[in-house]
Amino acid sequence: MHLRFGRSPVLPAALLTLVGCGTDDPVSPSCREPEILASSVAAIPGNGLGAVGTVRTRFADSVSLQYGLAGGARDEATPAVAATAEVVAVPALGLVPERQYSLQAVAYGGCGSATGPALGFTTGALPADLPSYTAGGPDPSPGYVVFGAGGYGLVIDNTGRVVWYHRFPRGPGLNFQAQPNGHFVARPPPASPAEPAPFLEIDPLGNVTRTFGCGRGLPPRFHDLIVEASGSYWLMCDETRTMDLSAMGGVTSARVMGTAVQHVNVDGSLLFEWSPFDHFALSDLNPADRTGASVNWTHGNAIDLDGDGNLLVSFRSLHEITKIDTRTGLVRWRMGGLANQFDFQDTPLPAFTGQHGLRVTGPGRMVLLDNLGDPSGSRAERYEFDEAGRTVRLVGAYGGSAHVVAELGGTTQELPGGRVLVSYGNGARVEEYDSAGNVVWRIQGNSGYVFRAQRIRSLYHPGVGGPR
Repeated sequence: MHLRFGRSPVLPAALLTLVGCGTDDPVSPSCREPEILASSVAAIPGNGLGAVGTVRTRFADSVSLQYGLAGGARDEATPAVAATAEVVAVPALGLVPERQYSLQAVAYGGCGSATGPALGFTTGALPADLPSYTAGGPDPSPGYVVFGAGGYGLVIDNTGRVVWYHRFPRGPGLNFQAQPNGHFVARPPPASPAEPAPFLEIDPLGNVTRTFGCGRGLPPRFHDLIVEASGSYWLMCDETRTMDLSAMGGVTSARVMGTAVQHVNVDGSLLFEWSPFDHFALSDLNPADRTGASVNWTHGNAIDLDGDGNLLVSFRSLHEITKIDTRTGLVRWRMGGLANQFDFQDTPLPAFTGQHGLRVTGPGRMVLLDNLGDPSGSRAERYEFDEAGRTVRLVGAYGGSAHVVAELGGTTQELPGGRVLVSYGNGARVEEYDSAGNVVWRIQGNSGYVFRAQRIRSLYHPGVGGPR
């Protein structure tokens, strides 16, 4: 990600190192011009495509880095980082591997600016096991695409070039996603099944800044996470009970796994919890899926908040979208599956099967990936629904440029202008469609298993309408 020279927007304070020192009032008679007392540059650990400048300042309110290839003009600039501390860490991201760069710190204040000395830096080589891609299309949306692959969380540009990466010791898990604060979240698999596996948040430098787990000791599901501006978060949790299902053709001691949904405060206390064991029946599941010793009853795989503050949840095993009141916990409605409460108008049934990637796109509107409901292959589908009248209509469908069946995983993301980005899970394809359903960008060939693909506009600020 490159920005042309000039004073840049300020990065989140979370990227700063912590050494306290105030700044003078820029409009007071004692206003002082900013000073750079010392500056240095180093590699970002584990990322050969970036550098981090460490700048010690006085009387500055923000700091950025100007940079360019050695021997040329330093005509690129990072966003400025707020100087809430005397020592400020400023990342430069999206550099080219194995190149020599020249960087220079710039400190800004109400009474002027100051520049530090030129600093030389050489980027590293890419890891031998880093995945590589080729991508393109006639009219891609601007920015980058985020996803997890192999042992890495990745960001690629519209040509497929990897512009940022972070290696996790056991991989990021399937769900690697950017957050509005410029950080990333992943849920790496545990060293052993008995260990907890919380979500991790990392900053662009690869530092773990936070973890997210479920209350009551429940294991979190990797499928989705909503982090609110307050710092509280929503996530799905696995809740397993032993039940006698012999009366419905199952075994007497079946291990039944349902998907609970929790809203967790910053301090880890539970603000809200919903359990399917209190609201659903085992008969909502297809009879053939109730017979084993282990029953994957609901398989929640996506959550989103509606405009009224209530929750929509995708339950894959039930082929159902459910709306839950976040104040009372009551089920407001159920759409699809055996417990369907809606009239699907002008829509072949079953409307969607084994769906993933549910996202609310506006009042009475949503988009999802219909994994198995269409014989021509998996496709993204837009729906408009009337809650009061209990009607729903399919208003748009976006299929793969080749026949793709996503038996597992996959996501959708609403983009400006009625576009949608679709990952097809184990169907090994990632494509962007315009509002008419034309493919405008894609990863060429076999992308591998991409559970979630997500567009962002900047490595520093995601900047998309729906950054999740």
